[in-house]
Amino acid sequence: MQATHTTPDGKTLKLRSAALWIFALFTTSVFAQELPMKIRLHVNGDVAAATLADNATAHDFAALLPLTISLRDFAKVERIGDLPRKLSTVGAPAGLDPVIGDIAYYAPLNHLVVFAGDNVYASGLVRMGRVDTGLAALQRPGPLQVRIERMPN
Repeated sequence: MQATHTTPDGKTLKLRSAALWIFALFTTSVFAQELPMKIRLHVNGDVAAATLADNATAHDFAALLPLTISLRDFAKVERIGDLPRKLSTVGAPAGLDPVIGDIAYYAPLNHLVVFAGDNVYASGLVRMGRVDTGLAALQRPGPLQVRIERMPN
């Protein structure tokens, strides 16, 4: 049995079984989200809004949402928290020179990182997005309980 499936970006997939057909429908609906994707970070009654990047790491992070995570203060410039699983770093650069407001993944320790202050280049950091509004809520010393969710399109 062979079937075809057209993805939202116009690509045609040839599928040989019902299982592949179901897989194609799932992956195109999950990964063909409108990008850039907007997210909300709820922090102790305040809300920050952010935009995720269009890369494999950010897509993998988005698949974890909604997510509640505890962010702790690290060196007064980072808010870091342990993610429930490793994220994909396919195609990611070797490191990042972050700026205030960047949301990143620190692959060596499996951390979500929000930069509340300026920092220097670090290998193993992958930029996943940027805080657009409400950064002050994330600049408070931790620990901070943060609920992260997708914003409706």
